[in-house]
Amino acid sequence: MIFLTVGTVLPFDRLVRAVDQAIEAHLITAPVFAQIGKGCFRPKNMDWVTALEKSAFDQKIADASFVISHAGMGSIMVALEHRKRLLVMPRMRCHGEHVNDHQVASARRFAQLGCVLAAYDSDELAVRLREIESFVPTIPPSQTDRVAQRIAQFLAEVKRGCL
Repeated sequence: MIFLTVGTVLPFDRLVRAVDQAIEAHLITAPVFAQIGKGCFRPKNMDWVTALEKSAFDQKIADASFVISHAGMGSIMVALEHRKRLLVMPRMRCHGEHVNDHQVASARRFAQLGCVLAAYDSDELAVRLREIESFVPTIPPSQTDRVAQRIAQFLAEVKRGCL
């Protein structure tokens, strides 16, 4: 099963439509389950829901052979934590999908690091779908200790009245 997620905050019909069309064109032959958010487009070629509870979302990620997603940090991080191959298409300001292009920047950076495959339109999505089966993502090491150390340092500076 392939899991498609667009998050729950903003609609992303462009990605849902592109995946639905890829299924129709037989570029995707495995079953797809989609969490399509609040968009208007209703796919015809896959099972879908508008939203999933966190536990169900995590289970879909765990069960998926790979994930197709918007370039939201939450979706990227969950897929990487589960060591899943991930194909992202960022929401773009020029399409009215977001207020700025921070998802474009995220997609580019994670693609440069080898963590994800990125597509910016439906044509590129078709190309990346042909690459996803052989894609081996680079999984970055956890930064938990580093983050905890920085928080502790910040709190110590606050306590000393340095900030």
